[in-house]
Amino acid sequence: MEIRHPIHSEHAKHLDTSGLRRHFLIEEMFQQNKINLTYSHIDRIIVGAAVPLGEPLSLEGGKEIGVEFFLQRRELGVINIGEPGLVTVDGKTFEIGAREALYVGMGAREIVFSSVKPEHPARFYLNCAPAHHAYPTRKISREEAAPESLGSQGNCNVRTIYKYLHPSVLPTCQLLMGMTELAPGNLWNTMPCHTHERRMEVYLYFDMSENNLVFHYMGEPQETRHLVVRNEQAVISPSWSIHSGVGTSAYTFIWGMVGENQTFHDMDHVAMSDLK
Repeated sequence: MEIRHPIHSEHAKHLDTSGLRRHFLIEEMFQQNKINLTYSHIDRIIVGAAVPLGEPLSLEGGKEIGVEFFLQRRELGVINIGEPGLVTVDGKTFEIGAREALYVGMGAREIVFSSVKPEHPARFYLNCAPAHHAYPTRKISREEAAPESLGSQGNCNVRTIYKYLHPSVLPTCQLLMGMTELAPGNLWNTMPCHTHERRMEVYLYFDMSENNLVFHYMGEPQETRHLVVRNEQAVISPSWSIHSGVGTSAYTFIWGMVGENQTFHDMDHVAMSDLK
């Protein structure tokens, strides 16, 4: 598990490209036959991925989180962006297809990931947050996710937001997760942009070919910076930072949020005239 410490906005504005990437970009997310985890001290979120091949992969606690088992004081969200897979939680197995999700409540002791067909593995994306209450473990299908359509063709940002871990779908302590799909020919997400002091956010960008990428914009509205993000890489976005992107082709991203509230539309909008 890699550990990332918080970065103050005053510090971030002085970082060069390599410094920004070192602190905010997670490049090697999906590694075959491995669970790969990054612990960010920004709201203590854990971001990771599991790609099980022949042998199942178990999510286990360790020194980094100081507990007997991984979800002793945490909750977990899982979204599969690969082929069908299986997640076994304390002996109960859930089949998670492509673009389906699983919420695992605090207190689950054994979490095991496997692929239905190891030659066509699942690609499980994980967000994990501290929790204070045990809510039921539940699978969320694509049809159960709450959709919201936004954007216009004129602004090149027609997109549909699918809310998987959200109060309108199921209860969680603080973790929110969803998926945003851009319509073909559309490139922009979350522009006009915003911040939300009450929540941090993580973006996983995917559905990109080798020759395409996303320019992810971050930083304070008057001190913007950017990261070049390639397929299946994730960006950690502090509460003080905007989080917007434009791609060289259409793409999909998964957003995960942790913080003070679960009000999806609680955001501090930034006027286009205020961006610098």
